[in-house]
Amino acid sequence: MKLGIMQPYFLPYIGYWQLIKAVDTFVIYDNIKYTKKGWINRNRYLQNGTDAYFTLPLKKDSDFLDVKDRYIADSFDKNKILNQIKAAYEKAPYYNSAFQLFKTLIEHDALNLFEYIYFSVNHVCAYLSINTKIIKSSEIMIEHSLKSEEKVIEICKWLKADTYINPIGGQKLYSKEHFKQNRINLNFIQSNEIQYKQYDNDFVPWLSILDVMMFNTLEQINQMLDKYELILPQ
Repeated sequence: MKLGIMQPYFLPYIGYWQLIKAVDTFVIYDNIKYTKKGWINRNRYLQNGTDAYFTLPLKKDSDFLDVKDRYIADSFDKNKILNQIKAAYEKAPYYNSAFQLFKTLIEHDALNLFEYIYFSVNHVCAYLSINTKIIKSSEIMIEHSLKSEEKVIEICKWLKADTYINPIGGQKLYSKEHFKQNRINLNFIQSNEIQYKQYDNDFVPWLSILDVMMFNTLEQINQMLDKYELILPQ
């Protein structure tokens, strides 16, 4: 069984969805510390030919809380973000279907940050016909105080995974020998170059999956989801 594990992100770039599609089971960390200025509650979209950010505002709270203990701010203006995206994409060829999905995600009534993102991940997977099983990390009965590689290996063991696939950026974090000792194959996923027409602008890469959905058919997106290489560790 092939396993992938990632933090929760709101409408991340296509590489995140490539990893989900590439594995049989995908674990989303909910009991992991929220990091400020990361990608958990924000991403980039196309605005007037360049990149801009959309953000889920959060209630002020301790910097030491896990993602599952953070909450959406009461001041979150859902109409504002919807109008923001409408203005940016209403002339895109697949605006109607992509915007309807975005509207469903934004209008979700969860106040908990993780549950809000978890809802979006499952709905985007359904939209893209990705059938991977998705599990919350807190549902896995391991010692969650474990760190980095040890935690990943324990999750693999608990789920009986024989292959762990990690984004290419994590190559220096993991030991091929350590995984081999635990009878787990270690692979890294690397996205190939992906380009598509964004109006008549110069292409802006690696924006939110929302941008991909605005400018491409579902068939084209699924072809993009398979444009990656699996790299063996050195």
